[in-house]
Order: sequence, then C-alpha cells, then structure tokens
Amino acid sequence: MMRQQLVDKFLEIYGEGDGVSVYFAPGRINLIGEHTDYNGGHVFPCALTVGTYAAARRREDDRLHLYSLNYSESGMIKASLQDLSYRQKDGWGNYPKGVVQTFINKNCRIPCGLDILYYGDIPKGLGIGSSASIEVVTGLILKELMGLGDISMIDIALFSQLAENEYMGMSCGIMDPFTIAMGKKDHAIFLDTSDLSYIYAPLALPHEKIIITNSKKVRSAVDERYHERRAECEQALRELQTVIAIRDLGELTAEVFEKVQEMIESPVRLRRARHAVTENQRTIQAVEALKRGDIFEFGQLMYASHLSLKEDYEVSCEELDILVEEAWDIDGVLGSRMMGAGFGGCTVSIVENSAVSEFISRVGQNYEKRTGLHAEFYVVETGNGASVL
Repeated sequence: MMRQQLVDKFLEIYGEGDGVSVYFAPGRINLIGEHTDYNGGHVFPCALTVGTYAAARRREDDRLHLYSLNYSESGMIKASLQDLSYRQKDGWGNYPKGVVQTFINKNCRIPCGLDILYYGDIPKGLGIGSSASIEVVTGLILKELMGLGDISMIDIALFSQLAENEYMGMSCGIMDPFTIAMGKKDHAIFLDTSDLSYIYAPLALPHEKIIITNSKKVRSAVDERYHERRAECEQALRELQTVIAIRDLGELTAEVFEKVQEMIESPVRLRRARHAVTENQRTIQAVEALKRGDIFEFGQLMYASHLSLKEDYEVSCEELDILVEEAWDIDGVLGSRMMGAGFGGCTVSIVENSAVSEFISRVGQNYEKRTGLHAEFYVVETGNGASVL
C-alpha cells in the first residue's frame, strides 16, 4: 500500500487533521538456526520487503484507538492508557496494547493517547513474524510520537519480546523482533541470542531466489507444544549444569555435549538438547560457508537442520517433510527445510533462478497429489528493518 493511500484511509476513519505519520516494520524469515533463540544459540534471519504499515497521530486525551484494514470485521479497538489489560475480545489489538503497556512499565513517558491504523501485506499462515511486526511498528510509533529519543531500536525489540512474554503469555525468543527492528537489505543477521551481539552478513544471491512455501497445513496446539519443547530444553540444561558450568545449551559444542549427555535422564530431553546444540553449530558453520561463497554447503546444512527438527526436536509434520522431500528431488534446489514453530506452516528453500518455475510446478503438483493440499509459493526479497516512511 502506498503511503498516501494509508494516510487517506486514516483520515477517512479517524477524521481530518494534521500530524499523521507513517511507519513500516517488515516480516522476517530465518535461513537457519531454528528453536535456538531461547536456548542461547545463534540464528541467521533476514528482514523482508513485506510487513506491517501503520499510520498514527497523537490524541489530546488518554485514549488508544486501533484499527486494522486486515481485520476490519473487528471494528475499532478502544482502550485507555489507564487500563490496557488483556481482553480476549480485542484479538489482534492485544499486541499493540501489550507494547504500550510495556513502555509504560519501563517508565517511558506516554503523555497522551494515539489513533493508529494498521495494514499488513504479510500472507496469512506463513509464520514469518506478523505479530512481532505489529509490535515493533507500534514501538517505533511510540518512540517517534512520544519523543522517546533515548529508546533504541534494540530496546524496541526487547520491549516487543517482553510484551509477547509477559502480556500475551507466549514464551517466544528475541529473534523475530530483533530482526524486524534491525534488518538490513541484502544482508542477514548473524545473531548470538545469549548476549545480542550481532554482525550483518552479506546475503548475495545473484543466481538464486529464496522461496517460501506455505504447506496450508492447519497447525493444532502449536503454543502448547512450543512451551513443552522449551520446558524440556530447560530441564535438560539443569541436568547438564550439575556437571558443567554453562548458562545455556548454546554454549556447548557437539563434542562437549557428547561427553556430558549421559546426565540427561530422559531420552526425549536428550534429543531436544541435541537439536539445540547441533543446530547452533550448524548455524555457525552455515555463516562461515556463506562467507566463503559456498552456497552448496549452506544448502546441505539447511537439509541437516530439517532432519534434526524432524527427528530430534520433533516439530515437523508429514506435510512439511513432503515439501522438503519434493524440493530435494529437483536439480537446482540448493537447500530446503521447515521454518518456524513447526507442526504446519512453511518451508524455506534456496533455488537457482533457472529452476524456480520447475520448483513451483513440480513441488506444487506432487504435494497436492500426496496430501490433497494446495501449497502456495512466495518468492521473497530481503529488506530493511523498521522505519519511518
């Protein structure tokens, strides 16, 4: 949506007046490093060119009015700065409410309310950070319109994670909001989630495309399973801490893990911890491969990542496995794996330009034959992080 279109729609909904500003926060994908961000490991995500747009204006009272063009059936969501409590009926509106509440909890001065209009062009069901995109763009609005110059983009990412954890009740990691806040076009972020140290790694793929494939598999009980995996890793960490001084599983190499893994009493927890450790190592190796220009090795590590997510972390599903199997049968597919929380959602693939049409056609046809589901394909591009437009 063009900037002026969003402003015009804002004025139509909220009434004429000056002081309307427009913001954008992208979606994100993670090339490798899955379920490592809450285990103190590395991730390797990049921001996209699709995301969440928002137009906003200060109010003269303490009211917060929220409207989304994507959820127009929900109507206007209204709250007061004095009462931003979670309400199930507010649905998507709880995400920005949670961010505002987090800013207030962090002693940021929010002297007046806001009118905000949101519009997102992230395809539904992909799991590429739509909720974090809403949170980060809301944080940027607060920073700019409330004159919070001492709040950095990393602060906005941390506040967004806090809103997700404490307000929404989801134990998510830092990867999504950090990538969305700090993304850089034509680069991925090699992020150490244990201390938030990061470097921008050039993502030069002149002869390849990144393709997201939506399995259209409806996820079930994904939040519950996510919490379960996280709890299993935390328990495995406590068991290992009886013999080795570590804060996170991400501190271990595969070799050291092999020496101490017998301290983990449950075979299930051992598999979960093994994934966290080996996936972290794969992510480090993948970035090194990319630095050398070895996209083939990068792709092989993506495949190994998928197998680990399937067999050790057990968050894949038949549909995602079929998409990856079909992708790997095609010449010109350099890497493919499931991406995100799992149990449905999407895969990410790196495909040579000459093979893109065949990839979409063959994977789509064979997937539909085997599952009865019609997959959707999106060729995505890297973009910058959240910004004022």
